[in-house]
Amino acid sequence: MIQLAIAVFIVIIGSAICSGSETALLSIPLLRVRQMAQTSKSPAVSALLSIRQRISRPIASLVIFNNVFNIVGTLVVGQIASRVFQNTALAIFSGLLTFLIILFAEILPKTIAERYAEQIAVYIAIPIRGLTVICTPIIWLLERITAPLTKGGRRPITDESEIKLLTVLGYQEGLIEDDEVEMIDRVFRLNDLKAADIMTPRVAITSLPGDAILKDIQDDIIRSQHTRILVIEEDLDHVIGVALKAELLTALVQGKGHLPIRQVMRQVRYVPDTERTDLLIKTFQSLREHLMVVVDEYGGVSGVVTLEDTLEVLTGEIVDETDRNVDLQAFARQRQKRLIRRSGFLTQKSLPQRPDAKPE
Repeated sequence: MIQLAIAVFIVIIGSAICSGSETALLSIPLLRVRQMAQTSKSPAVSALLSIRQRISRPIASLVIFNNVFNIVGTLVVGQIASRVFQNTALAIFSGLLTFLIILFAEILPKTIAERYAEQIAVYIAIPIRGLTVICTPIIWLLERITAPLTKGGRRPITDESEIKLLTVLGYQEGLIEDDEVEMIDRVFRLNDLKAADIMTPRVAITSLPGDAILKDIQDDIIRSQHTRILVIEEDLDHVIGVALKAELLTALVQGKGHLPIRQVMRQVRYVPDTERTDLLIKTFQSLREHLMVVVDEYGGVSGVVTLEDTLEVLTGEIVDETDRNVDLQAFARQRQKRLIRRSGFLTQKSLPQRPDAKPE
């Protein structure tokens, strides 16, 4: 009887350890293990990271030993029990043993391991790595057998939608502030928005002719709300440079009002309207520029984009004390509608009246 009790105890404990270890390793995310490895140089954490980076072999080792305990151990227990109990008692014992294995070797250890996954995973990491080394020949053989069924690329650890969902869940749990959630959401918008989406449209652009004399356009320079003004030739599709308002006013103060504006302007950069916002930020940083001209597929000027426009994707609208129009895109749309209405009104006025038309 004592021999039977010892055999049952070994089967249940061995199966419980394997089941709990498997659950603990699968319950702790790889990202969490990497975070632990950055803050701790413990050998157990390093072992856990190596296990979690290639989880298939450690799990296979645990499955092998779990089946050894469940199948082989049950057979051994059955042989011992057949010598101890009669037919009726043996049937009752078999049902009781099954219940004990389900409860104490599967449900209970897996529940505990899922709840304390991090602590258990760190504790068992080194023994599991050793167990994996022992089972390597068997695992290698199993991998060759199952290779045709497991071909395919590895799935990514996470993706954009999962990170957004975790952010929302963190906010609902009170772990993340609402402004942090909004900022994270804005970060993911960077590669979704193009230059055409954030630019100041051409109808709202301030420009000056390159041959204009500074003293002749002094009032236009002073009235401009922009710190950078495009310099053009015959029309806006022929931009030749960009002038800083501060440099133009400085030239006027220094008595250089006789100079044409093209002698005070700077070189201008061009960017396609399909350029992503995240790439625009890198371009602004590398070129140390604050304004670029946005061109369409035909080379025409669609508008201008500034470093401030790209940063507003992350921070929201940035307004200083000199801004008279907060949303230049909305202002451009309203101005374009007014121009269209005015053009239609003038066209209608210029049409000759039909001789048989009745006066209204």
